[in-house]
Amino acid sequence: MYAERIGELRAAIARFPRVALTQTPTPLEEMPRLTAHLGGPHLWVKRDDLTGLALGGNKSRMFEFILGEAESRSVDVVLAGFAVQSNYCRQLAAACAKRGIECQLLLRRVRGDRDREIQGNYLLNMLLGAKVEILDDCPDWQEQAKVLRARAENLQRSGRRVYVARVGDQQNLGLDAIAYVDAALELLEQAEAKGLNLDQIWLCSSDTTQAGLALALKHLGHPARLVGVPAVTTPVGNRGGTFTETMASVANQAAGLLGLRTRLCPEDFISLSGYAEPAYGEVSEAGFEAMRCAARLESLILDPVYTGKGFAALLDHIRREQIPHGDTVVFIHTGGVPALFAYASELPFALA
Repeated sequence: MYAERIGELRAAIARFPRVALTQTPTPLEEMPRLTAHLGGPHLWVKRDDLTGLALGGNKSRMFEFILGEAESRSVDVVLAGFAVQSNYCRQLAAACAKRGIECQLLLRRVRGDRDREIQGNYLLNMLLGAKVEILDDCPDWQEQAKVLRARAENLQRSGRRVYVARVGDQQNLGLDAIAYVDAALELLEQAEAKGLNLDQIWLCSSDTTQAGLALALKHLGHPARLVGVPAVTTPVGNRGGTFTETMASVANQAAGLLGLRTRLCPEDFISLSGYAEPAYGEVSEAGFEAMRCAARLESLILDPVYTGKGFAALLDHIRREQIPHGDTVVFIHTGGVPALFAYASELPFALA
């Protein structure tokens, strides 16, 4: 049954238009020094920071499907927006450059004047040729989405064929999640080849990445405990919904697109939202300590916005003995390292 369901998922995924953008499979690496430092559990890292598109990251997998769909519609401009240091937008700019499609980014400042510096992902967006506009008077994601949709309508009226990605379209995220149904199969195949029984999978995610992984695990009946750590305090674009409700909705969208009967409910998700503080895009003390620990013990470079906070949650649970020391735990590194350079003045380095 297990092999049959893997084949079913692979066949369903193969029906979608897809363009080649990433270097996969990404490595699954052991973290022996960190494991010894903590006294267990057995820690591994799935290196989705090494997907290969403009310094990598988890979103590159998604753009294989998103641009596949866009090209099937003969789209000539892709429009999206997030924060100035958005990894999503950097990887989208890279994907569009690779495929010869115009990319327009309407970015929102979330760090005040610090976001005016052309550094990190903002710098890479410019280098990649995206048309970047910074929205100075844009208080939240909802207002940003309105601006994006209005821009899309103007482009369409001028005769352009537009694909609206995030934040402009928050209702159709199933295709994004399918990329991580596919990634789950890759991870499980690697674990089997290494003789690993995966007990837990941890990552920083608030919606699509965790939704896709959860759908794959539930459809396969795999027992691994999946734990997500959001980097935002409330779901992006979902008014009033919780993280688990949002992810269940996205997972079920993906299941519908794939033609699966499997459905998820909010209770199928674990989302530890208490680690996003002090705010989205702001450095936390625990996040920085996790970054330093990963770097100095495993030469693993995390970022302060996403993976640093996600890894901090994992370390916190290990230290509080909430994860059995004999478990095998995989942390999925979703990328974000380019943004690190925009945070140099905010990282409280202790050089001793």
